[in-house]
Amino acid sequence: MASKSSEFTGRHMLAIFVGGFGIVIAVNLFMAFQAVGGFHGVVVENSYVASQNFNAWLDKAAAARALGWEVRPEHRRSDGRVVLDTTGVPAGARITAHLRRPLGAHQFTALTFAPDGNGRWLSREAVAHGRWTMRIAIAADGKHWAGESELP
Repeated sequence: MASKSSEFTGRHMLAIFVGGFGIVIAVNLFMAFQAVGGFHGVVVENSYVASQNFNAWLDKAAAARALGWEVRPEHRRSDGRVVLDTTGVPAGARITAHLRRPLGAHQFTALTFAPDGNGRWLSREAVAHGRWTMRIAIAADGKHWAGESELP
């Protein structure tokens, strides 16, 4: 006959059951708080309508890549203005950018750029220091290009 201390009882089963579900719930709550607190995501009014436009967005991106225009944010000058280095962008193009903070408080700003010579463009507005994500748009000769980049 087995001793009472080595017997598997209903209390043991209850402890295993509650402990296992407790771990699963704790991990799920932790992951949910991390996801909601760290990623602001892209908000659309109607996700179904957005999903219907997805292939059109892919076609626009392919057409923009076919233009061969390249844009690289070079740096931020000491006065806070942003310098873009471009390749293949025609003279007379209109370049704008919308900046957002990728982390933390929601903060947005908009920039317009003027040519600075040799494929370089300089923002008319200054940008506060810190980390930004830039969504750059170029329009020239009825053609459009869009891209996203981190601001160094």
